[in-house]
Amino acid sequence: MVRLSKKVEYGLIAIRHIAAMPVGSVVTAREIAHVYGIPYEMLAKILQKLTKGNLIVSFHGVHGGYQLAKSPADVRVSSIINAIEGAAPTITQCIADGPESCTIFPVCTIKTPLLKVQENIEMAFHRMTLAEIV
Repeated sequence: MVRLSKKVEYGLIAIRHIAAMPVGSVVTAREIAHVYGIPYEMLAKILQKLTKGNLIVSFHGVHGGYQLAKSPADVRVSSIINAIEGAAPTITQCIADGPESCTIFPVCTIKTPLLKVQENIEMAFHRMTLAEIV
């Protein structure tokens, strides 16, 4: 079925950890990696993507780390996924790669119902906020 990538899983864990901290707290990538057993290098890249997506703010220096850029209620799970992967996970190859990627696309009888399922998945990620998972 639909599976989130490890990058998205780690990103959700990390941003949830940051959101659960008292307002004004700064959390380091090493701290998050240590607490959850996430590979540091991978986590650092994910946090860079979340920073570029304006979901978290990074602070450099001795007391550096990460904070949320906005309230958890204003951060949609779809925004987190999009910042990390560029798009929501897809349930079929033709949805992910386009009709030309599927040899039976012209005669496929399940593409329309599966497209509705895909839309519902994307809507669920869009409706859910970070506040709901903290």
